[in-house]
Amino acid sequence: MMTSKFFFFSTLCLLYAFTNATDIHYCDKKADYDVEVNGVEISPDPIARGQPATFSIAATTGKALSGGKLVIDVSYFGWHIHSETHDLCGETSCPVSIGDFVIAHSQVLPGFTPPGSYTLKMKMFDGNKHELTCITFGFSIGFGSPVADI
Repeated sequence: MMTSKFFFFSTLCLLYAFTNATDIHYCDKKADYDVEVNGVEISPDPIARGQPATFSIAATTGKALSGGKLVIDVSYFGWHIHSETHDLCGETSCPVSIGDFVIAHSQVLPGFTPPGSYTLKMKMFDGNKHELTCITFGFSIGFGSPVADI
């Protein structure tokens, strides 16, 4: 009984968090991706330069995943400025069971990162290099000071 109440409460908290989530767009609106992205939450929003930022992506899969890669490309006002690749199992618990899961990535952006509007494109591939999903979403880096007040 206590476990079901905890699960219910946890689910409500996740749903609330993702109701305020960032708008996402699929790279190919006609594609039938194996992984459906339900929402992206960015914390803090806007991101503060020189401080940790976390991107949490809520997704659903119709097939179990034993591994894969995330390929991330970042653009600043339409100009490609950064790429990185991550092991899927480093960003979520593997194996990923059929159903809902969350990919969470945290990093500190350098203090010299220009403030403004950015676009992130994320592609997810399985271990056989089959594209599971591809999304884009925007995020902002604030104009605050990159150095903490003393």
